[in-house]
Amino acid sequence: MIRAFLAVQLSEQLRTTLAAIQSELKRRMTHELSREASLSWVRPASLHLTVKFLGDIDEGLVTPLRDAMASTLARHRAIQIPLHRLGVFPRPQQPRVLWIGPLDNWASSEDAARLTALHREVDACCASLNLAPDTRHLSAHLTLARIKAGHHTVAQALARSGAMDRPFGATSLPVGAIALMRSELKPTGSIYTMLWELMLQAA
Repeated sequence: MIRAFLAVQLSEQLRTTLAAIQSELKRRMTHELSREASLSWVRPASLHLTVKFLGDIDEGLVTPLRDAMASTLARHRAIQIPLHRLGVFPRPQQPRVLWIGPLDNWASSEDAARLTALHREVDACCASLNLAPDTRHLSAHLTLARIKAGHHTVAQALARSGAMDRPFGATSLPVGAIALMRSELKPTGSIYTMLWELMLQAA
């Protein structure tokens, strides 16, 4: 058995851009945080967009899943997800996840609708191999940090930093391929290994 998930990988250029944003956020917030505040920043090398978490699967499914997914992805064109603002989940006053993603109005765009359709077909493809359906909506955001403690303090620091109100430039995440990733839990954190990657149609 292997622990696996389907994901969109990031280019090195985008990882570098997001690492710079993380560094700027740390710099802005350092003096505002109290001692009880604890943030876990996602390493740039580990940043990805999870399309579907599969959990523990039989290693024998790796190739059949690739074959089934190839025909599914061939029907979809590449999508661009704009990374124009910072946000938090579940709410600004009690942040637990700090993310970067699109503006609210992107949700009504054609690309957002195509991303939803892609996720629905990926889920159906997995279900055809008796992999559990994913009841969660695909969130078009990249997690930059997780807030472990001192949520109220972090909320105040974010508000005072002005980072939440700052629009970003033309940074975007291209969804041009989906990879099957193996996840191994180590004392130093999760280690991700790509098992295969399949391309969508060119935009």
